[in-house]
Amino acid sequence: MEKIAIIDLGSNTARLLLVDVFDNGHFVISDQLKESPRIGEGMDKDGFLKPSRIKATIDTLKMFKRLCDSCNVEKVIAVATAAVRKAKNQRSFLDEVFASTGIKLRVLSAEEEAMYVYRGVINTMDIPKGLIFEIGGGSTKIVYYNRRNLLAHETLPFGSILLTEMFANEGLSHEEQADKIEEYVTEQLSKIEWLKDIDPETQLIGVGGSFRNLCRITKIMKKYPLRTIHNYVVGAEDFEHTYNLLRTLDLDRKKRIKGISSGRADILPSAFAAVNAFKKYTGRENIVISGSGLRTGLIFNYAVPQTVDKPISDVLAFSLGTLVEFYHCDPVHTDNVVNLSIQLFKQLRVLHKFPRQYLRILKVAAYLHEAGKSVQYYNYQKHSGYIILNSNLHGISHRDMVMASFVAGNTSIEDINPIDWAKYSAFVGDEDVEAVKKMGTILRIAEALDRSRTGSVTGINCDILGDSVIMKTEVVADASLEIASAIELSQDFRRVFKKNLEIL
Repeated sequence: MEKIAIIDLGSNTARLLLVDVFDNGHFVISDQLKESPRIGEGMDKDGFLKPSRIKATIDTLKMFKRLCDSCNVEKVIAVATAAVRKAKNQRSFLDEVFASTGIKLRVLSAEEEAMYVYRGVINTMDIPKGLIFEIGGGSTKIVYYNRRNLLAHETLPFGSILLTEMFANEGLSHEEQADKIEEYVTEQLSKIEWLKDIDPETQLIGVGGSFRNLCRITKIMKKYPLRTIHNYVVGAEDFEHTYNLLRTLDLDRKKRIKGISSGRADILPSAFAAVNAFKKYTGRENIVISGSGLRTGLIFNYAVPQTVDKPISDVLAFSLGTLVEFYHCDPVHTDNVVNLSIQLFKQLRVLHKFPRQYLRILKVAAYLHEAGKSVQYYNYQKHSGYIILNSNLHGISHRDMVMASFVAGNTSIEDINPIDWAKYSAFVGDEDVEAVKKMGTILRIAEALDRSRTGSVTGINCDILGDSVIMKTEVVADASLEIASAIELSQDFRRVFKKNLEIL
């Protein structure tokens, strides 16, 4: 395993990620720091980075370097974006940073920055047609793709800091400033020819700190039960309510709103004004929030270099593979349980009648069914369910994640706590309880059929005869332990499937 660091110096915020990269290219973030030195503040006047902002940035980077050294980081990948890219004193700034911290910043071109944002999204989201909108402090990126193929991209020379500064000193009210920003952004968007011909089925994907703040605000307002940001959907009404609220408040009142970062409260209304203009211009309603962007793209570029030419083909499978390794699951046993679960799902389709997309829920539960053993063996199923809910899985909806957590986390059909279930009423209803019980029973039988972890049972054929299911196992070695373990679940099977179970 290799430990690397990603440093992203944006116009408003500087971020450090510490990343553990496994030998097979999977990776996990082990630590992070965020500061707001605002290197781009005041640049609109003369194009120079200001001494006070340079000092604040260098102090931040020194702090980052100390954490890297204490954690034995082997490689530092440090990039700077729009503000440093535009700065007339760029060279002297980079030299001063290196002399003071030993960190060598690479200034990304506008195209490189857009490409890293795209790679961060495309390798972590299962959205066939996407329009990525990322508004930073000093620039705004727009990327359009279809069927995981990049079609067009554009970088606009303004971000939330510049928009705030452009309209701050004209004697306008907060609402008038927001309206002016919307007019200006719409005018800039009208110059992008390809943006006028977007497939109506294309989903708007929001990337960056402003969208993460939007996500946190709306989740708090709705008492959303999951902490996960990635793949959260902000509806049109939620965005409009949040935007109208922020554009009327003074700075002190904005800072008191839960979910807003203190270093972003003054520039967030400008960012939301730009987002509103973009939504209107492109005719988009909902916004899917991506927790992955430039920094994730940088990690993929290093850890999985083949993604430079071709994105991950199965986002969910890659994400599950990362968690299987991180939680020290037995990979052979895991594959056996997944394969047996899939076979049972297909063999019993006439009984459960689930649509094909439910197989994804079962596969997630099967891949991570014993992840909870990394906490402790006793009640490991409960821990596995918690892990599924809190591991930021990629390529899966929040509803499917909740369902999978209950499938993996409940050891018997009587074990679904109504109070726990009610917490997630935004995703699941009473009719989903039976689905969880049936998939949970399938998973536990599949796990039992690899009880010795030797792969003795390789296949399953089910005959449904009257009130019985005859489950015939294909074996390559003695499977008496496996069959005995599975038969212990026959009573649960009868309760959920209304059939007797015989295993041969």
